[in-house]
Amino acid sequence: MDKRFLGILGAIVVIFIAIFAISQNSNNSSSNSNGSNSSSGATNHVEGNNKAGVTLVEYGDYECPICENYYLPLKQVAAQYNDQIHFQFRNLPLTAIHPNAFAGARAAEAASLQGKFWQMHDKLYENQNAWVSSSSPIDQFTQYAQQIGLNVNKFKADYSSSQVNDSINADLAAFKKTGQDQATPMFFLDGKYLANTGLIDANGAASADKIGAAIKAEIDAKSKQ
Repeated sequence: MDKRFLGILGAIVVIFIAIFAISQNSNNSSSNSNGSNSSSGATNHVEGNNKAGVTLVEYGDYECPICENYYLPLKQVAAQYNDQIHFQFRNLPLTAIHPNAFAGARAAEAASLQGKFWQMHDKLYENQNAWVSSSSPIDQFTQYAQQIGLNVNKFKADYSSSQVNDSINADLAAFKKTGQDQATPMFFLDGKYLANTGLIDANGAASADKIGAAIKAEIDAKSKQ
């Protein structure tokens, strides 16, 4: 009887161990699936403390010369209102007219995986003329990665990864939901489309004063709600 009892007890223990292992594998698979889904969601590159609860979203293209024209005015306004707003950048590479635009977005998203999205974002706009016509822009991007202190081997691997590709495509999908025709830069202030015509000066150049005025008006309106 003792041997039979021990045998039954041992079998029960084995069954419980097997059930536990299956449960753990299922949990791990679920966790990995959730991680994959979150990585394919729209990007969330944000600057600012947003005490006023106002968000300015730019959909931009790193190869777009108009986006480059907006780069410094936006940087100035984001710094001026840093404590009050969120400034968010999302990818909208117009590959039909800008053949290296998707590559530029890849570089920024690869840098973001090492916590340096904005540093690469700035490098791409500040050096736009150096890489937009290159047949191999990754060479320039690797130099920028070195300059901002990235692990270059990881950067190259991430640059070519499906995770980075999925992030850019998720931004494209998010933009499609806005119902706007593709053009860059495209701005949304607290979810409302903000026409570029109201953000330029008399010479047609991006104006920090005009952008700032639009943001200030939204901050004032929100404070009265």
